[in-house]
Amino acid sequence: MEIIEVNDRITRKDFLKLPREIYKNDPNWVCPLDNDIESVFDPARNSFHKYGSCTRWILRGGNGKIIGRIAAFINERKAFHYEQPTGGSGFFECIDNQDAADLLFDTAKNWLLERGMKAMDSPINFGENDMWWGLLVDGFTPPSYGMNYHPPYYKRLFERYGFVPLYEQISNRVDVHRPFPERFTKIAEWVAKKPGYRFEHLDKSAFEKYAADFIEIYNEAWQDFENFTPIEEASIRQSFKKLKPIMDEHLIWFAYVNDEPASLLVIVPDANELIRNLHGKMNFLGKMKFLLNKYARKNKKMRAIIMGTKPKFQKHGLESPMFIKVKEYVLPLNQYEELELSWVGDFNTRMIAIHEATGASFAKKHITYRLKF
Repeated sequence: MEIIEVNDRITRKDFLKLPREIYKNDPNWVCPLDNDIESVFDPARNSFHKYGSCTRWILRGGNGKIIGRIAAFINERKAFHYEQPTGGSGFFECIDNQDAADLLFDTAKNWLLERGMKAMDSPINFGENDMWWGLLVDGFTPPSYGMNYHPPYYKRLFERYGFVPLYEQISNRVDVHRPFPERFTKIAEWVAKKPGYRFEHLDKSAFEKYAADFIEIYNEAWQDFENFTPIEEASIRQSFKKLKPIMDEHLIWFAYVNDEPASLLVIVPDANELIRNLHGKMNFLGKMKFLLNKYARKNKKMRAIIMGTKPKFQKHGLESPMFIKVKEYVLPLNQYEELELSWVGDFNTRMIAIHEATGASFAKKHITYRLKF
């Protein structure tokens, strides 16, 4: 077996092509857009390159066939916040062969060791954690856009190598046509009528205002979690640009208390429903298929990618009215059937409670692993 660093057009093509072989007989898999994967490794399109580094490899078998791939990266803003300097690896794909997997993991580990790291989290993204984060271990159904999908045997490959679960990531689902629990609805109605409380959806023409409100809410909401690093405007702009083709202003809500930004809920239509038959290619033909899918097939599924409330407002029930307003918007459309709430870490008991309060049911479980060298 031969490890080859990805550094030219041919190796980049092989890196992208491998998953198509791994999942060719799996009807649930949706091929990610090649452009989305490549953007992670492009300094011009990924602001994380400003304070970090990354690389990737493919693994060639004895017959010359590509049988595995992996990427490794260091986020300098986070790496040294842990008990031991910690890097990451991700975009792992491999045939069901422990020796091949071990060689891939060894390669990422050695690259990180050479740069002073003492541990590796995997599989994670060189970017925000709303994309390509965690190993799927339960709920092998079609993935939402940006969510990792893996064969069941990957769990064995990771754990036999020595990876230990760091935390579990739970995604739940809400049936759009099923009424919210009575208590949830009553709280929402009570909160919505309180003096000084205001709820409004995103207005793309006032993007600067809402981007600033998003950053303020998000950074305060998550600041007390271990090893949190503040989100930057550049990251918000990149996410907005990526989601713009499917974004619906009426699915993104902000709550204000006496005009202070207090809480947010970001929901997007699931793009995977629209790119399933593109086979990863957003070329001219792919764009035509995407537009046809968007207006002919339409989305049936939404995904809540971010929820957050400033600590001082976390017992005010601000999330409930925003969910109600989303439902009031989508029901008359007679289009959507499901809302996926993804993902919440097992360490975030408050968000788990919100999921439960909506009456959501289990959808998927991912695991983020850590390997101490």
